[in-house]
Amino acid sequence: MAEEKREFNPIDEETVSEGQAEEIIKEDDEKAAEEAGEEEIKKEAEEEDASGAEEQDEQKEPEKKGFFKKKKDKKDEKIEELTDMVKRQMAEFDNYRKRTEKEKASMYEIGAREVIEKILPIVDNFERGLAAVPEEEKETPFVDGMNKIYRQLLSVFEGMGVKAIESVGQEFNPDYHNAVMHVEDEEAGENVVVEEFQKGYTYKDTVIRHSMVKVAN
Repeated sequence: MAEEKREFNPIDEETVSEGQAEEIIKEDDEKAAEEAGEEEIKKEAEEEDASGAEEQDEQKEPEKKGFFKKKKDKKDEKIEELTDMVKRQMAEFDNYRKRTEKEKASMYEIGAREVIEKILPIVDNFERGLAAVPEEEKETPFVDGMNKIYRQLLSVFEGMGVKAIESVGQEFNPDYHNAVMHVEDEEAGENVVVEEFQKGYTYKDTVIRHSMVKVAN
């Protein structure tokens, strides 16, 4: 605490009695105490103001943190939204690619079926023509050439996955056979194909043309 200074009026010591001196000192002490009290009150007020400012700063700090946190959360939400959008687009593209490949394969098979269906009557004509050749003419160069062309056609069909449907001696199957006649035959089993009028063909396990057959019993 600052050293107290006392101010005395220049009074002749001889004119001041002992009682008056004590009274003057007492007044100076009271004045010094009053000034010290005012100083203490002022200091306490400043401390209260500083404490209030600190509390306000502490209250503002969470608000700032909450503000920045909110902005950060909003950014994260945007990132998640864009990431989800990219994933959906990638999934849609993958589905589109698979669907396109399937459609291409389907279009190829459809085109191949149409070509095979148009060639089958030619194969039928080869079979009818070769079946009508007399036995004594089967060794002639002309018939031999026609037979080679017919076998070449069958070889190409086999390479493409085209196969003839087995009919004679097989049990009738509506998925592969088209029954145009029925006959009672004790020697043949029940519901068995006994004669084939026109060959049927499959392409990759899909029926292109049903066999036209006669079924017994």
